[in-house]
Amino acid sequence: MIENPHGKRRILENKAVTNRKKGAEKLRPEDITQIQPQKLSLTLRSGEPQSFDLKFKRAEDYPIDLYYLMDLSYSMKDDLENVKNLGTSLMLEMSKITSDFRIGFGSFVEKTVMPYISTTPAKLLNPCTGDQNCTSPFSYKNVLKLTSDGKRFNTLVGQQQISGNLDSPEGGFDAIMQVAVCGDQIGWRNVTRLLVFSTDAGFHFAGDGKLGGIVLPNDGKCHLENNMYTMSHYYDYPSIAHLVQKLSDNNIQTIFAVTGEFQPVYQELKNLIPKSAVGILSDNSSNVINLIIDAYNSLSSEVILENSKLPEGVSIAYTARCKNGVVSEGENGRKCSNISIGDEVTFSISVTSKGCPKQGKPETIKIKPLGFTEEVEITLHFICECECHKDGVNSSQLCHFGNGTYECGACKCNEGRVGRQCECSSNDVATEDMDRTCRKDNGTDICSNNGDCVCGTCECKKRDNPEERYSGQYCECDNFNCDRSGNKLCGGHGRCECRVCICDPMWTGSACDCSLDNSTCLASNKQICNGRGTCECGTCKCTDPKFQGPTCETCPTCPGVCTEHKECVQCRAFGTGEKKDTCERDCSYFNLIKVKGRDKLPQPNDAIYPVMHCKERDANDCWFYYTYAVNNNTEKEVHVVDTLECPSGPDIIPIVAGVVAGIVLIGLALLLIWKLLMIIHDRREFAKFEKEKMNAKWDTQENPIYKSPINQFQNPNYGRK
Repeated sequence: MIENPHGKRRILENKAVTNRKKGAEKLRPEDITQIQPQKLSLTLRSGEPQSFDLKFKRAEDYPIDLYYLMDLSYSMKDDLENVKNLGTSLMLEMSKITSDFRIGFGSFVEKTVMPYISTTPAKLLNPCTGDQNCTSPFSYKNVLKLTSDGKRFNTLVGQQQISGNLDSPEGGFDAIMQVAVCGDQIGWRNVTRLLVFSTDAGFHFAGDGKLGGIVLPNDGKCHLENNMYTMSHYYDYPSIAHLVQKLSDNNIQTIFAVTGEFQPVYQELKNLIPKSAVGILSDNSSNVINLIIDAYNSLSSEVILENSKLPEGVSIAYTARCKNGVVSEGENGRKCSNISIGDEVTFSISVTSKGCPKQGKPETIKIKPLGFTEEVEITLHFICECECHKDGVNSSQLCHFGNGTYECGACKCNEGRVGRQCECSSNDVATEDMDRTCRKDNGTDICSNNGDCVCGTCECKKRDNPEERYSGQYCECDNFNCDRSGNKLCGGHGRCECRVCICDPMWTGSACDCSLDNSTCLASNKQICNGRGTCECGTCKCTDPKFQGPTCETCPTCPGVCTEHKECVQCRAFGTGEKKDTCERDCSYFNLIKVKGRDKLPQPNDAIYPVMHCKERDANDCWFYYTYAVNNNTEKEVHVVDTLECPSGPDIIPIVAGVVAGIVLIGLALLLIWKLLMIIHDRREFAKFEKEKMNAKWDTQENPIYKSPINQFQNPNYGRK
């Protein structure tokens, strides 16, 4: 007898989402429904998911509470003047969105200890310099709880005065924490809650309090007395994670209205706080209304689901079906964007348990859209035992004379008894004699180190994953240590039994990774591996080393198909070629079909099987055309054009005329070249003669060989005395 219980889903509360137009009958906030269903019960069996659809519809004319939290340090003096008229102006703008709007106001400066402020008596009374009149510094003050009276907002804000501090970062986190947790003093309703945080400076966070000697972590509780935060000197600033938790718990959506200088800092902070927005505030806050409207539209156009802490072993998965058919899964399955008022989106939520959490006791989880007070409450029941446990027989004789309860075909032993039939006392289970029967082949390992020897019988260990288990007389088997392929046990094509893969049909191998399906080995000609190899595990192993590729059809070093069949086509079609004498013996492997012209050959686009077109030339320089193919019956077909294309003989007259004309032209060219060279030579000789003529410059009136006939002698003694 086998019991196979399955999980189930039961919806306990399923109130339809509200369909209401602005101006219709006014409803209380608790009567407006934006999420469906509201309550359900899931019965979970380990590993079996249970799914349900969650519908969200953004209601029209939904009430809004807005709390304006403002930095009143001295640098915000001009901003305060513009905020004084914010109440009535914002009321007027928000009336276009909702008819039920309330507004409140709070302010903050800094912790009232050194070194954040000056603690001299004069500075405690007036922290500003010169003749400026400022109020005493404070940490956080709730000036006006949420009200629908915009004029009262203007009046009370108009009475506020600027204060001052020493350092640049402000104590805004203390104020945000108090606004979040002091719901009664602030006046929050279960509606859309907006917190506008306005500042022109950075912020202190957890750990900065040590500068002032404050080491106690923020307790996250309300400490307002007479609307003033009284424990700023006692508790440190809250951490960002602490703020995120409290803002989420209280469904508060935050709008950071900051100056451009600090916009990057608060943008990073916004990334850490879900359902928050950042707007750039002008130097005097004149654009604060437009900033709030834009930020509200941005926040309300996106819905993000979050769930409470899940019990151990329980997981949850989201699939979002947003506007325009957009479907998102995984982490993006939690949210939908660009939602307008009246739009409806659906989330498919799947809950799965692993094992039996908390001994099968019911658990409750909650799912809600961030920034909204409505939520879905889900009660989880776990199937941990079969129904037959209810019919167990106490002190059954089948359990060794009543030493246990017989249920579901097995004994559940009483305290102090062990064994399959409760036949042993727990005091005797560790004896050597009993251990001997738990050793396989008289080895040293008890129960193969995968179990405990209980009363001479191996009780195998349990695995964290309930799908994994040890088995066998000595716990020597398991279903998770088989060979893997592709990081999958037994390749995903079999089951693991005693560390051996039992493969599914059409699969084999130690890891079931060898397919017996030959379809992946079929070549384009429908042959297994193109007739050039064998199919092993769904992959071709080419036996001809010249061929390669997934189906042995690629042959980079082979002569082409056309060259391979040229001689046979030539001999069968025209009775010529090298094989004309052995044509009948060597070339009968294909069917020859003659056609009249090249246009009659099969074309690749018309054939239902691959066709190779060939153009070859014979010994007489004549061309012949044919196609080669393997039809669907694996028969080789050759279509050949029955006429050869031979080149025509040469025309003699043009050749002779061309040769004669060439000789004449070459002769004329040579004569012209010779004549040109002679002219150049004559001109050079004439120039040389002219040069030598110019060098001969003797006197033409005197004979160069004339000698005078007169000789003159002188007596050497002439003139002596």
